Amino acid sequence: MDELRASVRRSLPEVEMISDKDLANKVVEAWALCLSQSEFTSIDDILGSGGPDTSPMRDGTQTHHIRGVARMALGLAEQLESVTGSCGIDRDLLLACALCHDVGKPYEYSPANQKRWSESPGASGFPAIRHSVYGVHICLTVGLPEAVAHTAGAHSREGNFIMRSLENTIVYFADHAFWAILERAERLEPLADGRIVT
Repeated sequence: MDELRASVRRSLPEVEMISDKDLANKVVEAWALCLSQSEFTSIDDILGSGGPDTSPMRDGTQTHHIRGVARMALGLAEQLESVTGSCGIDRDLLLACALCHDVGKPYEYSPANQKRWSESPGASGFPAIRHSVYGVHICLTVGLPEAVAHTAGAHSREGNFIMRSLENTIVYFADHAFWAILERAERLEPLADGRIVT
């Protein structure tokens, strides 16, 4: 696990921007735990896409996505508050939420899981558990705050059925803007059928 923790810290230097070191360590622990339950040894090894069946970045891995969303979320919060005054955004919590929003992706992107699910979708579904739902499990297992687990679980389409928290709302818009901007900038690879899917 120590090797995986070191790998996470190399991939996500933004962890060091979290002033609460216990929270920062739990972010690292969450990623290390999920990586340990997959074939991946680094976030850099995971395809840079929104989902296993969506268009990947032309240049970049999941690391670039996570870092981009974290920095975009922080920028949104800081720039908004510079104009409107405080909105009550917890900076450390926002960074933890952004860095962990896709923490379940090693599970969903696992080649073994993808193969098993595709061979028998009637057995447990396809995918059996999306990264957002699995991310909730990982966050709660390592003791991250409920707000971080909420963001992991509700930053994507699952969040359309509930009210998102303040920090999750920021991460949601940063996440979706990341893919929309790269799509408009022609930085995503088309799928085999020529479509760009985000």
